[in-house]
Amino acid sequence: MTALELEQVWKFYGDFPALRGISLRLDPGACLALLGRNGAGKSTLLRILAGLSRAGRGQVRVLGTDPRERQARARIGVLGHGLSLYEELSALENLTLFAKLYNLAEPARRARQWLERIGMASAGEGLVREFSRGMRQRLAIARAFLHEPDLLLLDEPFTALDDRAVAVLQELLAEARREGRTVVLSTHQLREALEPASHVALLVRGRLAYAGERRREMLEDAGWLYRTYGEGT
Repeated sequence: MTALELEQVWKFYGDFPALRGISLRLDPGACLALLGRNGAGKSTLLRILAGLSRAGRGQVRVLGTDPRERQARARIGVLGHGLSLYEELSALENLTLFAKLYNLAEPARRARQWLERIGMASAGEGLVREFSRGMRQRLAIARAFLHEPDLLLLDEPFTALDDRAVAVLQELLAEARREGRTVVLSTHQLREALEPASHVALLVRGRLAYAGERRREMLEDAGWLYRTYGEGT
């Protein structure tokens, strides 16, 4: 079974095609760096994969089923631009609440474990509304990984993270892949995205300009992909 499969997927906002005939397939255990400039369609594609938006045309299968099905969404971890945190709750209360929603055993213990993993154990009782942007980002990352999803969809996960937090996230991504889970991450930070990636997809004005395995040239020169495939597409 493939982790995700898109066949000729289009998405329209009014008459404007935000996605144009996207076909893509990813096997379990892969890590896809989804790249593209602002407005290329990255966030739109992630929302469709997460079951939060419906494709205008084409077929979408995630973990063998429609991503809008309840059983599929329970196996997906999502980090979007809106961090989906409750600002009037503490960090511990946020993660405990989500652990309960996912029917995890010992939700408070699971929440504390993840606060420790992201380096926020001492801030567990702090209210989210008092946190810096970087602390909120770390907490949202913990929420996405909390239930050990089979598919992780991460939109700009490196935003506002310091070097230590970036290193923690990279280790979480590597661990997820070792466990056979699949990752799709979208970011403008090319080096951070390409380091853990096994595959790369480049969107240019809603079209797939490149899709394939990560290549040596991409690691040696982060701008190579855009110069080679991003112009005139």
